Amino acid sequence: MGAKVLGSRARRSTDDMGKGEMTIGGRHLSLRDQVMVELRSRIVNGHYPPGERLREERLADDFGVSRNPVREALRVVEAEGFIEMLPRRGAIVRTPDLDSVRDMFMVRGRLETLAARLAAERATPDDVASLRELLSRAREATDAEDFAQVSELNSALHLRVIEISGNRWLASIATSMYLHVQWVFRISAADRAPHSWAEHTQLVDAIAAGNAEEAEAAAWRHVNMAGSAASESLRSFK
Repeated sequence: MGAKVLGSRARRSTDDMGKGEMTIGGRHLSLRDQVMVELRSRIVNGHYPPGERLREERLADDFGVSRNPVREALRVVEAEGFIEMLPRRGAIVRTPDLDSVRDMFMVRGRLETLAARLAAERATPDDVASLRELLSRAREATDAEDFAQVSELNSALHLRVIEISGNRWLASIATSMYLHVQWVFRISAADRAPHSWAEHTQLVDAIAAGNAEEAEAAAWRHVNMAGSAASESLRSFK
């Protein structure tokens, strides 16, 4: 990714996945929000890895903006838990905390099993086709070892299941959490991806068959396996 991404020749962030390149000005966001979207994206996808120091001057140069919107964006991503501000060191990309990750997977266990059951009851043929398309793209990304893309597609598939469930409260809860899901998955994606997509296939097959109990069970197995893998990766990472 080039350095000056926030000028007139800006490249898309991962939030614009699948839409091709576009200028950030086309997003109709404030400059602070443009910086925030790109900064968050680079952290989640490992461009700025855990432990890396993010100096305002460096970020301003990376994004081709002044320090003001950078400073404001840093406050937002700090509140979201992606960075921490340390005395005399400034902004540091956080390493996901093991306890908070365990808590996240506890929530995922309840949320995704319910979403899977509802999706199995409500999915249309077009819904199932969209899930299978995500599976296909994920296999291709895994084979290409494009783990940033794999991480995006992992979140996209889970969010699509939640969307298919038709429960707007589940969707509302999941939106912010899945940025952190993607962040955690990215750390272990190289080892986890092949297993993850085999589990996803079982989930999608159950939804396609309209088998609510099996969809719920497949989601539960997947979340448990993903949680164990994430915890192990974080222990090794530290």
